Amino acid sequence: MSKLVKRYRVFIIMAIILGIFLAAFPQWRHGALDTLGYQAMTVPFVLPPIFILLGLLDVWVPRESMTRYMGTGSGLRGPILAFLLGSFAAGPLYGAFPVASVLMKKGASFINIMIFIGAWSTTKIPMLLFEMSSLGVRFALSRLAIDIVGIVVIAFAISMTLPSREVERLYAEAEHID
Repeated sequence: MSKLVKRYRVFIIMAIILGIFLAAFPQWRHGALDTLGYQAMTVPFVLPPIFILLGLLDVWVPRESMTRYMGTGSGLRGPILAFLLGSFAAGPLYGAFPVASVLMKKGASFINIMIFIGAWSTTKIPMLLFEMSSLGVRFALSRLAIDIVGIVVIAFAISMTLPSREVERLYAEAEHID
């Protein structure tokens, strides 16, 4: 029982916080529960395709290939591939983390993982096309250029400031995820 509680402790804590919030602010109860219901209906449709793609990635892409194309010795090819994978990916940001975990298991470098997550969160191709049509090409390409620079700077900053033992812990944890 304690193993189950330990595994879901964050969920349990957040459920308690939500309960306290709903009791303390009854005027926001309807909006909070509507949002919770929407998310509960959305997640089951988003996660299965992501997990199917993860399974295929895990089975079809050999570790040696991933290490060659996105590992520490991949050169400029690794960040470009990480950026393209993140930009062409579909789904909300929480879908990026299981994909990043599989990339880690396959030998992608930490900086490429950070670039992948940054690209997934900010440079979606459909969003870029929408911005071009509604806000103009100049705005969309300016935002994209700023995002690319920002993603690379943040990825380098994180990889330089995060202690190597923490990065090793993250990779070890990714290895043990089934």
